[in-house]
Amino acid sequence: MLAIVATRAGLGLEAPEVQVEVHLANGLPGMTLVGLPEAAVKESRERVRSALVNAGLDFPNTRRIVLNLAPADLPKVGGRFDLPIALGILIASGQLPGEALEGIESVGELALDGRLRPISGVLPLALAAHKAGRKLIVPSENADEAALVSDLQVLPAAHLLDVLAHLLGQQPISAHQITTPPAVDEHQGDLGEVRGQHQARRALEIAAAGSHNLLFSGPPGTGKTMLASRLPGILPPLTEEEALEVAAIRSVCGLPLAEQWGRRPFRSPHHTASAVALIGGGSWPRPGEISLAHHGVLFLDELPEYSRHVLEVLREPMESKKIDIARANHKRRFPARFQLVAAMNPCPCGHLGDPRQSCHCTAAQIQRYQSRLSGPLLDRIDLQIEVPALPPEQLTSREVGESSAEVRERVMAARERQYARGALNAHLGGRELEAACNLSTADRTWLAGVLERLRLSARAYHRVLRVALTLADLAGKPQPERDELMEAIGYRQLDRQLRQG
Repeated sequence: MLAIVATRAGLGLEAPEVQVEVHLANGLPGMTLVGLPEAAVKESRERVRSALVNAGLDFPNTRRIVLNLAPADLPKVGGRFDLPIALGILIASGQLPGEALEGIESVGELALDGRLRPISGVLPLALAAHKAGRKLIVPSENADEAALVSDLQVLPAAHLLDVLAHLLGQQPISAHQITTPPAVDEHQGDLGEVRGQHQARRALEIAAAGSHNLLFSGPPGTGKTMLASRLPGILPPLTEEEALEVAAIRSVCGLPLAEQWGRRPFRSPHHTASAVALIGGGSWPRPGEISLAHHGVLFLDELPEYSRHVLEVLREPMESKKIDIARANHKRRFPARFQLVAAMNPCPCGHLGDPRQSCHCTAAQIQRYQSRLSGPLLDRIDLQIEVPALPPEQLTSREVGESSAEVRERVMAARERQYARGALNAHLGGRELEAACNLSTADRTWLAGVLERLRLSARAYHRVLRVALTLADLAGKPQPERDELMEAIGYRQLDRQLRQG
């Protein structure tokens, strides 16, 4: 007899359909599993056998069982195939009618007593099942995660017998419902708590409005990290589609979803992080920090302390907004539409240009420290700001700056203008950018002279235009003028200083 049960493979953010084919035939008793299974999938033979027997169900010990996970060339990993394999054996052995699983997919790992254990990466499976128009049977502990997908009928089960009772019509399982947690600021701090630093606050608002990359440079204790942590609070809330994309990445990584649902990611890896930890990888590729920061912020503190190799691997995903990881027999693509915010000291001791304390670094030490940041990487950072030490009277002042909510209103208004053009300014292509800026002949001539004097690259030129366009959006102007161009170029002066050492 032959049975076919639908399920899905968990390969990163992809969830291709897998058909579990079970064939019972006469011959030497045994169970053969084919279809490119890895070790955990092969071990499902013993888990399924024990689960069926301990649940009081018949296992066809006297028959030859062939299990095929199709398509055969797709790698199969994890224990998620236990439940569909068990259901396939029950159908093939006549204990369950085949039509009971029409329009239903199932996933779950089986304990030896028949209980269903949770698996990781359920949300991508749920999204794929919803797109296919099918119901989804999952372990009870995965029900909340799967139910994040609107309009998907999620059927949670704690035991194999619960699934069997539902499919036989003896005790139907009610579709699981979840109340989505409200989106709130993931960072308790408010921008109003930042004292002084008006230029840095201005740069933070520009970065939020146009999704620009940002670099803060200054002595220790000037508020660089504090400023960076306030960026998610002035960004618009995630849309439902964006929230599902962020949650799917966390699901694949086995991270909790409930407390982070609907919140902008803010990832801050330590400077000892490896290139694989940052961009993703492994023998079975998993998302890295740049993908966990998708639709959010990747904050790199003490930027020059990172390995130069680690920093250089950021260059391509900063442009393409995705990362492709290739292995010998498979390839994975993860999204990486993150906003880079970095902070650094101006020298190894951190006190170059600090009026509070003199710098004791030699010129060679300073040059070696600053040269850890390559020119191509700096080219990709739109806003480069010096954050000076505050005078004592400003530090102790009770003056309160604008709150995050006030700044967010201007950011959202500027983004609405950009969405009307088709994309955020940081993501505009060259032709669309030139058309949106529409500079006058005089401004073009002036800008060409400035670019020649400052020796800025073609990439830096486009970055200047993008920032100037964001400044115009914040000011409510249809296109940037000389004032916006001058301010945008001013945010590249740190780039020039670092290149000169």
